[in-house]
Amino acid sequence: MTDWEQIVTTHSSLVWTTAFRLLGHREDAADCTQDAFLEALAVARRGPVRSWKGLLVRLATCSALDRLRRRTREARREKGLACENLASPESRPDQAAEASELADQLRRALAELPGQQAEVFCLRVFNDLRYREIARQTGINPSTVSVLLHRARLRLRELLSAEASNADREVIR
Repeated sequence: MTDWEQIVTTHSSLVWTTAFRLLGHREDAADCTQDAFLEALAVARRGPVRSWKGLLVRLATCSALDRLRRRTREARREKGLACENLASPESRPDQAAEASELADQLRRALAELPGQQAEVFCLRVFNDLRYREIARQTGINPSTVSVLLHRARLRLRELLSAEASNADREVIR
């Protein structure tokens, strides 16, 4: 029998932080945390879980990426994104605006990546997992993790530089 109370107590902070890093929104991160634990319960009913931490981080990452993609699609429909202040209250207003803008740009770019690339990138960069751990959690080969991460970084560079070029064009107008 699984001690759910202990699992939630042990991992809820990490799961919430994982989602918040991607989304930058407290309520969305809380929803993703709940989704991750519900999905983990379904996984546990199908069979034994080797690593609760790994499973929950992966589920939170996937849930946050899905929510981020939905948010990006909705924002495109509405032709604009709401800016959220991600900077610390001690920073200068220009620094806070720049940090918020950069975070929004990264979120939009992540939402454009193919699923596995985004997942591998987030697990590596935001959760600092090693290639072997990512491979074990995702069920793919470590060399494939390396390729996916490389492709994700290249694509993010393209997307972010294209967005910077578009922003420069807007300033010139």
